[in-house]
Formats: sequence, C-alpha cells, structure tokens
Amino acid sequence: MKSYRPTTKSRRFMTTLPYRELLSGDAPHKPLLKKKGSQGGRNAFGRITTRHQGGGHKRRLRAVDFVYNKKDVPAKIETVEYDPFRSAFIGLALYRDGERRYVVLPKEVGVGSSFIVSQDAPLTPGNRLPLGKIPVGTFVYNIELSPGAGAVIVRSAGSAAEVVAHDAGYAQLKLPSSEIRRVSDLSWASIGTIGNEEHNLVVIGKAGRSRWMGRRPTVRGSAMNPVDHPHGGGEGKQGRGLKRAKTKWGKPSGKGQKTRTPKKYSNVFIVSRRKVGKKRKG
Repeated sequence: MKSYRPTTKSRRFMTTLPYRELLSGDAPHKPLLKKKGSQGGRNAFGRITTRHQGGGHKRRLRAVDFVYNKKDVPAKIETVEYDPFRSAFIGLALYRDGERRYVVLPKEVGVGSSFIVSQDAPLTPGNRLPLGKIPVGTFVYNIELSPGAGAVIVRSAGSAAEVVAHDAGYAQLKLPSSEIRRVSDLSWASIGTIGNEEHNLVVIGKAGRSRWMGRRPTVRGSAMNPVDHPHGGGEGKQGRGLKRAKTKWGKPSGKGQKTRTPKKYSNVFIVSRRKVGKKRKG
C-alpha cells in the first residue's frame, strides 16, 4: 500500500495501490475496448433510479471474458492491467490459436503464466474445469450458477469460494458472504483466489477522489427532515429513534437485519444463510 507525505489534511491518510509494482505497464488492447457512456443513475425517462451516481472520469469498457467457451486451448498471460470498472486486475490472454481475450486474474498468476479451460485441467491457479471435478477444500472464483451461462459470482478483488461438499449432483460452496450454496456439478469455476486483495484497504482520503470515480455525495438519513426519511427530524443531532434501521422508502436495511426476499427463487439452493452483524463477528 502506498502512502503520501501529509502536504494537506486530506493527503495525510490517503492511500493508493502501488500500480507500478502490480501491473505490467502495458497499454490496453484496442480491439477489446468499447465506449461506455454514463447515465448518471437515470433511466430512459431521465429520472434518477440509482442515487449517488454521476460525473467521474471518462472510462472505456474492457471486454472481459466470463464465458470461457474456448476449451482445450492453452492460453498465456501477456499483460496485467487495471480495469476501471472492477476491483480485480485483468490480464490479456493469448490463446494458442492466436485469439486474445481479457480475463480476471488470480493472485498467483502473472505475465508469462499459462492456463487452460478443460474437463481434465490440472488443479493449478487460473485453470478452469467443472465443479464436479474439483475436490473439497479447493478455493474457486468466476463461478457459474447455470452450466454454460458464464461466471456471475465471486468476481471481485481478493474473493474466493471454498468447495465444502459434493452431494446429489451439486457442489456446496462457502461464498465470501459466509453463505453456503448448492451449485450444479456441471457448472464451471476457476481455481484460485482473485488478486489485488489489498483493494479493501485503500483510503479514499477526500471527497474529490470519490467524485473522480463517479460517486456523488450521500446524505445521512438522520440529517434529513421527517418527510424525507424515516430517520429524519429531531432537535440537534439525534439518533434514528427507531429500533431497526430503514431505507428512505421504509424497508429494512443493514445492521444485521435480513433483507433477502422471503420467496426468492434461489432459496432451494441455500444450505446455510449468510451470517450478519454480531453473529458473524463471533
């Protein structure tokens, strides 16, 4: 982690990642870059549907491969690059047939490393194979929930899921949230833990840096009026005055409360619910 001399108050605690040491320094591969406009959290009618979004530096989208449909073709990592749309680092993979694709990198894989997507791939970091062939105790990432649909979970920096059991055609995975979930043995996953594990230690340091990232200011509910938020009102600085925290629209939020939809379609796949609040710490 890189720190700075306290030339200003905001600079005193600011930290960044040492990108010169972590990245290969290569420019992005132009054929895999796309333009990405910013909607500022607004829908087609111009109404804000997601608060606290807008502004920020212009970014170009990297076409990252999460489907991994090029099987039994070895690939070699040419570069390690930064992706402005995700916390994990990505690498440019050159397949033996000459095609290049961006992939999310585990922490053990760097420039010059090789990987393969195959039913019989070795259990080495970066390789990808069906969950049914991955032994218990292995850490995996880029996990499919439906066979062939592409990786949709465990894709952020420093995250990994652990295979804890195999039963009746399903693999039981302990996810980073502490939830244990059943996933089909036919779904594919990559071996290893995603790199850039120090991402959560970065201290933003000042409001302007958040604005560069497209994050607009967030007002506390307790600082609002009662008409604007359930936590609002009161003379001076008050607590929320409620036993349980609520969102702006009166729904339960955080603080150890269960916010999952009671009749969600995936309830049948949940073996053990995630632990939240004090229970998780204990």
